[in-house]
Amino acid sequence: MSKSDPFGFNISAAADKKRRSKGRRGMSGAFESSTRVCDHAGCEEPGKYRAPKSPKVLDDYYWFCKDHVRDYNLNWNYFQGQSEEEFQNFLDNATVWERPTKPFSKAKEEQGWARHGISDPHEMLGVNATLNPGRSLGRKLPPTEKRALDILDLRDSTTKADIRKTYKALIKVLHPDMNGGDRSQEDMLQEVLWAWEQLKESRNFK
Repeated sequence: MSKSDPFGFNISAAADKKRRSKGRRGMSGAFESSTRVCDHAGCEEPGKYRAPKSPKVLDDYYWFCKDHVRDYNLNWNYFQGQSEEEFQNFLDNATVWERPTKPFSKAKEEQGWARHGISDPHEMLGVNATLNPGRSLGRKLPPTEKRALDILDLRDSTTKADIRKTYKALIKVLHPDMNGGDRSQEDMLQEVLWAWEQLKESRNFK
């Protein structure tokens, strides 16, 4: 069987493989077809590795050789120039994969209690509603919150300020955008995000 069709097109598997390989990255992440020179000043090595120029413009790239793209990535800081509020917004969005959830409406339930002159349903139980005559409140926690404290390596007597401080410190170490692109601890990162989700709205910590 002829490898070329009657119209002169080469339809062989080898030709198709050659066409598909153009412009694709190799296993190392290099663009083997790149003809650029490294953008690092004074370097004449081929620029086969791309790196974004700015956190706000991720589709515009520098092209470096292997050594200089490593140096660039080590010094890359996705959050450079951001305020504390912007950083916190990023953490909140990352916790829910940038898909914020909305709480269930409590309007009807609150209206029902309001008809009886009650703003908090626990008031129905009287003065003992929020008292715990047994062990201290800090020791009696839901299993999910106990597990969350274990992940963050905190005690049940910790405060919300300490929880937030520990969470932020761990995010800076584990998140790929803040540790030079290291994704080897992504499983631990997911556990820390889960732990923060369990504790951030808890009433068991002051």
